[in-house]
Amino acid sequence: MASQHFTPPGPLGFGGAPLGNMFDEVSDAQAEAALVAAWETGVRHFDTAPHYGNGVSEHRFGNVLRNYPREEFTLSTKVGRILKADPSVRDNPPFVRALPFRSEYDYSYDATMRSIEDSHQRLGLAQIDIAYIHDLAADHHGDAWEDLFEIAMNGAAKALIRLREEGVIKGWGFGVNLTEPCERALEESDPDIFLLAGRYSLLNQPALDRLFPMCADRGVHVVVGGPYNSGLLAGGRTFEYQEAPPQLVARRDRLAEICGRHGVDLRSAALHFCAAHPVVAAIIPGAKHADRVRENARLMAAEIPTALWDELRAEGLIPEGAPTPGRHG
Repeated sequence: MASQHFTPPGPLGFGGAPLGNMFDEVSDAQAEAALVAAWETGVRHFDTAPHYGNGVSEHRFGNVLRNYPREEFTLSTKVGRILKADPSVRDNPPFVRALPFRSEYDYSYDATMRSIEDSHQRLGLAQIDIAYIHDLAADHHGDAWEDLFEIAMNGAAKALIRLREEGVIKGWGFGVNLTEPCERALEESDPDIFLLAGRYSLLNQPALDRLFPMCADRGVHVVVGGPYNSGLLAGGRTFEYQEAPPQLVARRDRLAEICGRHGVDLRSAALHFCAAHPVVAAIIPGAKHADRVRENARLMAAEIPTALWDELRAEGLIPEGAPTPGRHG
C-alpha cells in the first residue's frame, strides 16, 4: 500500500538556479520582479539551494517570500554543500558574482544539520518544507555516484529523517539528474519526493520505465526540473548545458514542426508532457525575468489537442506508454 508523503503544489513551480546569477548576473530588482510575477500567476511552489550563487538565490527567495503568508506556499532547498566564508571567491561556475563563500561538498550528518540551519538564516524563514540531498556529482569528486550515495544515506539521509520526524521539514529526497540514486533510495529507505532534472522530458524519458512505477507503488512524487532540457526545447542549442548533438537538434526540430502544424508552441507541449505523468507533482522551469515567468504560466495554461499527442506517438517521438493530458499511460 502506498504511503502518505508530503506533496507540493503544482503543476507549475519556480526553479531558483537562474536567480543565483546562473551564467549571467541578475539584479536584485529583476529577481524580485520574477518572484512576484510567479506569485501573481499562481505559483505556490518555490525551489532554491545554497549552491545557487553561494547563497544568492536563497537570500533573494527569502526577501520576497517573507512578504507572503507562510502557510500559502511550499519551499524546498538542498543539502550536500556547506558554505564557508572566503573573501577571495568571486564566481562559482556556472554562477557569476557569487557571494564570498567557498562551497564544499559534505554529505555528513552534522553538515546536513548545519546546512538546514544556515538555509533558515539565509532565507530568513523558520520553515523549510522539503530538503533534497543535492547532486551526487561524481564529476566533482572523482568518485562513483554509488560511493557518494552510501555516504549520503549514512549521513544526510539520517539527519533529514530525524528533522522530518521532529517536524522541522515535511519531506526529504534526492535532487539529482540521475534516476539510479532515486531508485536505490526507494529500495533502502523512506524518501518522500525527488527533484529529477532532465530525466523526464519531451526529448528524454529514462525515468519512465523503472523509477516512475516505483514511485507510484510507494506514493512518492517527483518534481521535474529542466523541462526544456537546458534550453533545447525552448529554441536554444544546448542540451544539459552543452552544445546539443545533431541528432537531438533534429529530433527537436521534428517535434517543433509537428507542434506547429497543430498550432501548439513546442515549449507548451514540453511543459504539458512533463506534468501529465501521475507521479509528477510539479515542474519547475527557471526564469530570470518577470516576462518569462508570465510566459511559462501562459504556456502551461494553453489547450493542446489530443491529435498532437497521437501524432507524436505514431511518429515514435514519445513512448507509447508515456502519459499525456487525458491519457494516463
